[in-house]
Amino acid sequence: MPPNTTATTGRTSGRKKGRKARLFVLVLVLAIIGGLAYGAYWTISTVRASFPQTTGEITLDGLAGPVDVKRDGNGIPQIYASSDEDLFMAQGYVQAQDRFYEMDVRRHMTSGRLAEMFGESQVENDAFLRTLGWDRVAKEEYDSTLSDETKSYLQAYAKGVNAYLAGKDGADISLEYAALGFTNDYAPQEWTPVDSLAWLKAMAWDLRGNMQDEIDRALMTSRLGPQQIADLYPQYPYDRNQAIVQEGQYDELTGTFDGGDDGATTGDGSGTGTGTDGSGTGLTDPATGLGTGTDGTSGASDATGTGTGTSTGSSGLQSQLSGLYDLLDNVPEAVGVNGNGIGSNSWVVGGEHTITGKPLLANDPHLSASLPSVWYQMGLHCREVSETCQYDVSGYTFAGMPGVVIGHNQDISWGMTNSGVDVTDLYLEQLTGDGYLYDGKVKPFTTREETIEVVGGEPKTIVVRETNNGPLLSDRADELVQVGKRAGVDTSAPDRGDGYGVALRWTALDPGTSMDAVFAMNKASDWEEFREAATLFEVPSQNLVYADTENHIGYTLPGKIPTRGEDADGSIPQPGWDPDYAWTGWVDQDELPYEYDPERGYLVTANQAVVDEDDYPHTLTTDWGYGTRSQRITDLIESKIKDGGKVSTDDMRQMQLDNSSEIARLLVPVLLKIDVDDKDVREAQKLLEGWDYTQDADSAAAAYFNSVWRNILKLAFGNKLPKELRVEGQCLWVDPIANTGPVDDDTKVRECGRRDADQAQPDGGDRWFEVVRNLMEEPDSEWWTTPESGNGRPAADNRDELLRRAMIDARWELTAKLGKDIDTWSWGRLHRLFLKNQTLGTEGPGFLQYALNRGPWKLGGGEATVNATGWNAAGGYGVVWVPSMRMVVNLDDLDKSKWINLTGASGHAFNAHYTDQTQMWADGELLDWAFTEQAVADATSDTLVLTP
Repeated sequence: MPPNTTATTGRTSGRKKGRKARLFVLVLVLAIIGGLAYGAYWTISTVRASFPQTTGEITLDGLAGPVDVKRDGNGIPQIYASSDEDLFMAQGYVQAQDRFYEMDVRRHMTSGRLAEMFGESQVENDAFLRTLGWDRVAKEEYDSTLSDETKSYLQAYAKGVNAYLAGKDGADISLEYAALGFTNDYAPQEWTPVDSLAWLKAMAWDLRGNMQDEIDRALMTSRLGPQQIADLYPQYPYDRNQAIVQEGQYDELTGTFDGGDDGATTGDGSGTGTGTDGSGTGLTDPATGLGTGTDGTSGASDATGTGTGTSTGSSGLQSQLSGLYDLLDNVPEAVGVNGNGIGSNSWVVGGEHTITGKPLLANDPHLSASLPSVWYQMGLHCREVSETCQYDVSGYTFAGMPGVVIGHNQDISWGMTNSGVDVTDLYLEQLTGDGYLYDGKVKPFTTREETIEVVGGEPKTIVVRETNNGPLLSDRADELVQVGKRAGVDTSAPDRGDGYGVALRWTALDPGTSMDAVFAMNKASDWEEFREAATLFEVPSQNLVYADTENHIGYTLPGKIPTRGEDADGSIPQPGWDPDYAWTGWVDQDELPYEYDPERGYLVTANQAVVDEDDYPHTLTTDWGYGTRSQRITDLIESKIKDGGKVSTDDMRQMQLDNSSEIARLLVPVLLKIDVDDKDVREAQKLLEGWDYTQDADSAAAAYFNSVWRNILKLAFGNKLPKELRVEGQCLWVDPIANTGPVDDDTKVRECGRRDADQAQPDGGDRWFEVVRNLMEEPDSEWWTTPESGNGRPAADNRDELLRRAMIDARWELTAKLGKDIDTWSWGRLHRLFLKNQTLGTEGPGFLQYALNRGPWKLGGGEATVNATGWNAAGGYGVVWVPSMRMVVNLDDLDKSKWINLTGASGHAFNAHYTDQTQMWADGELLDWAFTEQAVADATSDTLVLTP
């Protein structure tokens, strides 16, 4: 892949010549290949044609007054206008200058129209996305839910995007359009307000909560029993890893949450309480008797069903859910790894503990690595804040959507992490020819037709069917329709008739007000206004961390969070025909946890439990992150402020870069006690002696430990999981499922894994930390057994024998990957980041991938580490998600705040700002973040004036 291209500011002429030479090489390659294949030639002008104009003047019809666009040396724009409409129109224009191709792909994804750009290969994805109906829900929001003010901003933004598009063909907009022009006649269409709104649905999809855990738990039942599954989903360790809210409490008398802000209002709310009584009918795996107990934990089948049935039904359920997983996995990811592994860090330290005497707020959302970055840095400034021009805000935006998502204004700052609250449920539906069963009666489907246009092909029409629980996802996969006829359920379930379908209930499929919330937060001036704005942020449910210039800090959990019947906790697919499993309403906003100015003087959110379940009446989820990162951040803060110590902006940055491995801290002392005979393995074992558990990129010890960890997981758990959870192509000889042969029948069958490497289990995250921590006290557990390998490596019958085997396997795995000489080993050689254009950079011809993609970068950090450069232990060591940006906001002097992006401002390959921040990001550096007018002026390199 081409190396990173850098900005011209302050660079030598030699660098400029080198960059120009690379352009000539690129053009030569494109010209030769493109010319031979298509009889056409690309030139340097093709590559540069779409680069934005950043100086001089441009006339835009529709502006009421002049707008200044000031870009710094990294191409980050700060926009100055005299009215809200001009401000957001200019935002649309400038984002389109830098990122329109990205915006265009996003809107085609959210509306289920990818086949219009990329052809027949995307028809199935489009059909699934049309079934979800994001675009349709976004239009309903625009028509009936959003405020008039918000709609005016969306209209202004769209007007700015369309002003940029006016008079341009594809090659004038992006290199990717020039490439598409070789194969089809696609031309970009005008932008609409609904295009912006639908992006929030895509973001909500990737941050949707525990749907994957629902599927995985059910899939495990083909190989594992109830207690084994419970072993792999341990309880949250409240006694060791603190919840977010520690000082606030739920008031049972008033039915509200008291977070310490003296009764600041959060609106009227919309909840209806905790649901109704009833025993329900439950779902049970016939082969194992696994069910869901009324206490919300996995239990024996008599909790909700009889557990009778046949192995054929069990097989049908496994196939059904496996097919559903494949369907979900194929949906293009928007900001995360298809909903898996998503995390983030955000914390705030109050002024009593900082050098400045005012709060410091840090945030780094962990998302898929993408090129360009999902984030776009920008400032939106009214020349004079007034009723007609209300904004003075700067931060991280989404290209394609007006406003600032994370950042600060002149008074407050805020950060976000994914709450993990369960806002999705899968329902099995008993189908008939014309409808579905609910509460003993057949109800008709709600249906609609959707036509998918295919560039270069014939259109395809699909019918979308919905039940009262939501759209039937099973209609999009033939396999699901067939195996639904054999799905395993308990004996009290209705006759299966034509089979069971799978429907999705999800809060984001209801019209909401999250776009209103973005603008309300952007102009909030204090805690009360911020919390009022947060009540509008319905999906996705996020942890919001707050600080202001008046020396206050806070946390609040907003969101549209469902309540369920007593028999339902959302942990496994539910029986859609039983009203006792239906959603009963929403948790009232006044009941949601929050905390304001806690006595400890800081707040930490990193996807851990929001509140102790024993102190709160509602089940927010059964699948929190396990709090490894949050507790490490808490410990770092506590160590800094003990004995009156003070935290600086750079201290916050260094905390973001903490590479400490908590699982290494647990395992290494035990690994060092294992007797190893092989001198080569012993040589590797010695790397762990004196290691401080820090996963720096140049650490040989980190490389060896993480390989040992990966092999522990594989031997103890991975090889015991069903094929639906294992890595695609990984084949094992295993006992047949539900073998009814003689006791001495040792017949084996060959089963191969079916999941992509970055989605398989065990992924090595902090759930697995907790699993192994619990089992360390059970050295003779059956989990610690593994057979002899085909090449003669020893079997294991207990913990220490399995750990020894993992150390042996790791030694020879790294020998194969890195060489026999351990002095050449390093974690960064294994743990590399590649940045890929998410369309043509992954599916295009090789020469085009070379032109669009960048990397690799050798990284430190790791899974469930504060510096969360995530990797999937089942699939390998490569980086699959990252801190997508980092920021530290200084509420004493906003101009002393710092920020960085994963890539750069530009989405244009070979533009100076395509990846000009990536090396600094990889090195843990932060850029100065100018905010006040004078600071912005001092940092400005280019000024563009947009005139009416």
